[in-house]
Amino acid sequence: MFHSAIKSEFNVEPVASTRMDDAVSRWMRIYRGTPSWVDEDNGIITINFAKSVCEETARLTTLAIGIKVSGSARAEWLQKLVDDALYYDHRLRKWVEYGAAGGTVIFKPNGSGIDVITPDRFEITALDSNKKVIGIVFEDSYTEGDSYYTKHEYHRIRNMTDESGPVTRYIITNRTYKSSNPDLLGKEIPITETRWAALQPEVAIERNDRSGFERMLFGIFTMPSANNIDIDSPMGSAIFSNAIKEMETLDIGYSRNRYEIDNSNTIELLSDMLISGKSDRLPSHVHKVTDVNPDNPFYESVERKLNTTERKVGINQELSFIGYKCGYSNGYFVFDEKTGMVTATQVESDDRRTIQLIKDIRDNLQSALDDMIAAASVFADLYDLAPVGTYKVDYDFGDITYNEDEDRQRWYQLAKDGTIPMWMYLTRFEGFSEAEAKQLQAEREEKEAAQAKLFADME
Repeated sequence: MFHSAIKSEFNVEPVASTRMDDAVSRWMRIYRGTPSWVDEDNGIITINFAKSVCEETARLTTLAIGIKVSGSARAEWLQKLVDDALYYDHRLRKWVEYGAAGGTVIFKPNGSGIDVITPDRFEITALDSNKKVIGIVFEDSYTEGDSYYTKHEYHRIRNMTDESGPVTRYIITNRTYKSSNPDLLGKEIPITETRWAALQPEVAIERNDRSGFERMLFGIFTMPSANNIDIDSPMGSAIFSNAIKEMETLDIGYSRNRYEIDNSNTIELLSDMLISGKSDRLPSHVHKVTDVNPDNPFYESVERKLNTTERKVGINQELSFIGYKCGYSNGYFVFDEKTGMVTATQVESDDRRTIQLIKDIRDNLQSALDDMIAAASVFADLYDLAPVGTYKVDYDFGDITYNEDEDRQRWYQLAKDGTIPMWMYLTRFEGFSEAEAKQLQAEREEKEAAQAKLFADME
């Protein structure tokens, strides 16, 4: 409905090919745990390892991230927007996970906050010569009672001429619809009759110097790997797009192993002469056999041998392929019979492949956030949301090679050497408050001073 509607609404065609749309749909089905290879009738389930890869990617990318906006009252307003939109309930981490799953997400200011938009809710309609987006339609919707409301928001950059000469304008057009059927767009209605009433049906934005726009009023976050589905598309590929076959094989291997374990109980073969009543009431592990020797009724217990050790080797091989094809270092993902599916507890300093992957994703994330913050500042001007002023954005990302045990030992040694006070170590690593740690240090120093005085007096 969305794809077909924008042509009649705005007379534009989506840039993405049908192959790209199909790929995004497939990635999102796999991420949601409903891949095409699931066949419960034949015992094939999914462990949804695609989501595990996306979760781990988002965790490392946003590890200890700090975003500071400074420079003016405008900066203070932007900082609050960033804090509310990105940090509450680990939203940014979740948004990065969606980006890893769908290949692309868009961070779009809405005047009061930030919307995160997955690829199934937007259509790119125009690109410049560098394949930068200069036209796009977003879809938003909500339900109220028995009515379904939809908004199509068309953004584009237009070079125009007016009475003062050439000018570049950023134009946003909103069209809203109401329907009693969730599968139909329905009838177009005024935007004032919807929850989007604070928005204008159409607005044209231009700079004071009438110059062009360097970016759209949103940030586009993509995975760094090249898109081999649609080379002409600016959209990214799911982080696991190159490892789908391996994920299918992993699910099959896991399902076979699970079936074998579930059915590993001993089989008992029992003479029909020892069974009274209906045989259909027998436990599933007991099987009736025809016997012709009433003096020595047949009975045999058959133990089933599990092949879990061999299967685990195959599972770990698929995990190794998946990790590598997703951009991680060899051996990053592993299956252990004691702890289950786990990731490496630390990224060693020589795991350059993993480090480079996360750095590339962080670079793309920072670029998208820069564009998002710049767009929010334009909205602040448009709707008079904050005072005019300059701002500067600084980013601080956590070290993915960080190891707490090594850090603890280093700090402890620094405290023992007197380089830092012991209370700092106790506060950082042993759970003491600053007051408690300082009191313990004071008591220790007092005790050591008393002992030193005692030894001095004895001499």
